Amino acid sequence: MRITRRLEFDAGHRIPDHASQCRHLHGHRYALEVTLSGDIIDAAGEAVNGMVMDFADVKAIASRHVVDVWDHAFLVYRGDTVVVDLLARIPDHKTVVLDVVPTAENLARLAFRILDPLYRDSYGNQLRLERVRLYETPNCWADALREDHSPAP
Repeated sequence: MRITRRLEFDAGHRIPDHASQCRHLHGHRYALEVTLSGDIIDAAGEAVNGMVMDFADVKAIASRHVVDVWDHAFLVYRGDTVVVDLLARIPDHKTVVLDVVPTAENLARLAFRILDPLYRDSYGNQLRLERVRLYETPNCWADALREDHSPAP
């Protein structure tokens, strides 16, 4: 069985080498979808009976480790030194410096890597992360899939 939880956040970024508008500082209303697979829990009398995972727990983990970190932050590539230096001059600015260019593809892959160990078999029901979908706009998204990542240890 698969389940998906959607969360939204706002963040700024720029793609320094982009040939068009995305090379400029700008922001998006991102949506992050976390898809998990697992067996449906058969545990009469327990709060998780009939679920793969409680959607509130899916949200809590993704919020704590990705959404709350990236929300209302500027996501900047470490190699984009002009912008890194500029943002460092703004007192109390929420800046997240990344080792990758903050494209939708790289952010989806990074979110998958962050979340993968956190959802692993939490309920003894073969739970695992299958997909992280990151919408940069309502019409553009990137999928980081389980099969794109090496098996978890």
